[in-house]
Amino acid sequence: MTESTMGEPIVSDIVHDFITVIPAGGVGSRLWPLSQPHRPKFLLDLLGSGSTLLQDTVARVTPLSERVLIVTGERHAPAVADQVPDVPGANLVTEPSPRDSMAAIALAAALIEQRWGACVMGSFAADHLIPDAASFRATVAEAARVARTGKVVVIGIEPTEPSTAFGYIEMGGALEGEARDVIAFTEKPDAETATGMLARGGYAWNAGMFVVRTDVLLGHLDRLQPTLASGVREIAAAWDGPERAQVLGRVWPTLTKIAIDHAIAEPVAAQGGVAVVPASFEWHDVGDFDSLAELSGAASEAVAIGREAPVGVVGARAPLVVGGTKPVVVVGVDDAVVVESEEAILVTVRSAAQRVKDAASALADA
Repeated sequence: MTESTMGEPIVSDIVHDFITVIPAGGVGSRLWPLSQPHRPKFLLDLLGSGSTLLQDTVARVTPLSERVLIVTGERHAPAVADQVPDVPGANLVTEPSPRDSMAAIALAAALIEQRWGACVMGSFAADHLIPDAASFRATVAEAARVARTGKVVVIGIEPTEPSTAFGYIEMGGALEGEARDVIAFTEKPDAETATGMLARGGYAWNAGMFVVRTDVLLGHLDRLQPTLASGVREIAAAWDGPERAQVLGRVWPTLTKIAIDHAIAEPVAAQGGVAVVPASFEWHDVGDFDSLAELSGAASEAVAIGREAPVGVVGARAPLVVGGTKPVVVVGVDDAVVVESEEAILVTVRSAAQRVKDAASALADA
């Protein structure tokens, strides 16, 4: 039995010889102006629950493994350390600049081997929402079992709709236990393609959750991305010594900028080396204000997050109002979204939520 950061007992689901890696990067541009380069999505309490997405993620994975590594940008490291003080400072791995997910995850794998030897690692993004933590941990434990056989394992989310916002995993034949072979990965499809996939069946959403032995991951990189593989090993060898800054500054900019999906998942799947463990738990990538409104219950009534001032509605359906100190009244605009931060005010509707990513540039051009 361990104790959560809130002082409440939580059941230990420790997976032997397993280390958790949390990539904490990206801005979340579709959640502007809440999410900013200096205040990315994973540092926000989007639902007004009292904890940020990062804090929720750490609490969810801590019972799985005795060691948790967080990979984040140098500018965000102080805020990350402040939000999750139970994670040792030595386990905060800072990137000088973004090099996409493969460099971040590969550096963590190389650092794990440097410190503790080869073992199974799980990579889980810092900004996902998973209400059923126990079911998540049970799925990860099964993925770790499969990973010990030498497979790269992804966790597949059961689709609830033909979404165009996620990539898809085409599942093949059954393996031992709950796992299945992965036939192929599909990038975010158009609506017609996604609808066809769901009609045929055998597809899962790709949530970017990977479980794999460190030696297997780095071995694939040796073949597929040798410059990146040798680079992260050189950095990891110097990480806990006096040469870290010098080696990191010299090698990091030379690492190939590529996502783990393209560097590992897709080519290794084509060789039969990837398995998927289908997940039954509820999963949300709170990527825009439409998904935030849905999670907050704005489909049926007005919802206010992070504010005490009243929200009034006149001839309008279910607005979402986030932040701000003044009363807000929405008149005649269905599904309105009104967001106020220290930097700006956003007014939009849920159907235009994907276009918010262009808002900051529009303001800069004004």
